[in-house]
Amino acid sequence: MRIWGNEYNRMECAGAFGDLGTLIPFVLGYITLNRMDPLGILVAFGLFNIFVGLYFKTPIPVQPMKAIGGMAIAHAGTITPGMIWGAGIFTGFFWLFMGLSGAVTWIEKITTKPVVRGIMLGLGLSFMVEGLGMMKAQPLSAIGGVLLTLLLLNSRRLPGILVLLAYGAVLAFIQTPSLLTDLSHISIRFRYPEPVFARMSWSEVLAGFIILGLPQAPLTLGNAIIGTVTENNRHFPDKKVTAKSISIDHGVMNLISASIGGIPICHGAGGMAGHIRFGARTGGSIVMLGIILLAAGLFLSDSVSLLLQVFPRPILGVILFFAGIELSLVIGDIRLEKRNLFVLLVTAGTAMWNMGIAYLAGLLLYYALERRWLKI
Repeated sequence: MRIWGNEYNRMECAGAFGDLGTLIPFVLGYITLNRMDPLGILVAFGLFNIFVGLYFKTPIPVQPMKAIGGMAIAHAGTITPGMIWGAGIFTGFFWLFMGLSGAVTWIEKITTKPVVRGIMLGLGLSFMVEGLGMMKAQPLSAIGGVLLTLLLLNSRRLPGILVLLAYGAVLAFIQTPSLLTDLSHISIRFRYPEPVFARMSWSEVLAGFIILGLPQAPLTLGNAIIGTVTENNRHFPDKKVTAKSISIDHGVMNLISASIGGIPICHGAGGMAGHIRFGARTGGSIVMLGIILLAAGLFLSDSVSLLLQVFPRPILGVILFFAGIELSLVIGDIRLEKRNLFVLLVTAGTAMWNMGIAYLAGLLLYYALERRWLKI
């Protein structure tokens, strides 16, 4: 079924779940460790998945910001919800300014293909490594998931990820027999998010800006904006997006998300690769995911932690691993010149450690080699 330029079919439904490998671990961490109410988190994700799918009409993902999420979860004892919301407010205003002023467009113009491809390769390899790490605790279960995915990877009759998720649910019920009983008693209660400004202080906003927001900016630039634009325009040349529109979109999303108790959110080349790898070809997949998340937030927010147990960690690792493979294949269009490959590999290797430093190092190295300040 095609509505307003988007397809709604079983392949789009399958592709909707291609980014769960990053979405679920971060959301679960925010809820269980940072003690954040899942209501605002899921409602924000739901609303913006629906908006992004309808507006861009391609499978551009809506994801948690990785640097902010990693820092917040790792230091949950000291990072407060107010600081997380403060980071979202800073991020929103920053990318709104970068988009409206045209600054992000200028940065995109000076960013060369080997640097962009290096960032995406580094991110893809990081996804694969992280996915393997999630799988190693239960290797037999993970191997079963990998084999199922490989067998059904390009099947349109029986989408592989839907079978993989069903396989994961069966594993979850076998490993935790009480889970089925617990799920039969889930709480269904309508709740709607409310503004959170009265629940955070100026000191929390400032701390969120300095501790969480600033370190995230280079990662957002390289992956969530430039990487997303590149990945989208490579796969969907008839539905191109610009760095300006994606930057402004980031600004609006984060200002609204923070105001209703959500977390800092972004797009990302890796998430888009995951959606595409498992069948998404239009924004319909993102709309369907958004409807699920919005409904879960409004009616099932009291039981989210329990519901997420249906997705075992090894299965999320399998999804992340294949998303990493899809993203890494982006290097196929790089010209095999020594200079380009050198910049690409240096950028990719550095990106596996720090995305922001990788972007700056790759850019400086490329122009230094082009101007013959350095020789290889």
